[in-house]
Amino acid sequence: MKFTETPLQGAYLITPELLADERGFFARSFCRHEFADHGLNVDFVQCNISFNRMKGTLRGMHYQTSPHEEVKLVRCTAGAIYDVIIDLRAESPTFMKWFAVELTAENHKLLYIPERFGHGFQTLSDNTELSYHHSACYSAECSRGVRYDDPIVGIKWPLPVAVISISDQNHAPMDNSFKGIAP
Repeated sequence: MKFTETPLQGAYLITPELLADERGFFARSFCRHEFADHGLNVDFVQCNISFNRMKGTLRGMHYQTSPHEEVKLVRCTAGAIYDVIIDLRAESPTFMKWFAVELTAENHKLLYIPERFGHGFQTLSDNTELSYHHSACYSAECSRGVRYDDPIVGIKWPLPVAVISISDQNHAPMDNSFKGIAP
């Protein structure tokens, strides 16, 4: 696997090395030793699937607070997404900066998202599916969100929003009083 750090410290784009032959290919998407060698969390306790019927579907920007902060490892297994992360770490030099990458079933890339990051995505094709690994179980009490179109963050989404949940629409906009998520 090739680990490439994104402009947001601690977040990595991971490209599996495909071993191809006439049958197809084989690739590792996770290796405890390789992740640990890069100082990444290797303790995943929950795996989830997100299926999205319609191109333009937007989910996010989600995060969990203490004591259920979570690392996420995301891969698109069908279709394509525009995957976005926001650094919400109060002490970070990239606080409130965002990064986006296209994850597709064809490119096989994974995005490693550290704790205290907001995360969301927009589907770029119909019938898109994601696989998530989480370092903490979901906690409704600790679940929070940043508004997807928050002007302070300024995310540039590639498509008009076709489908979005009421809860994602109703995240309050940021204001200058937001001090980030403390460690």
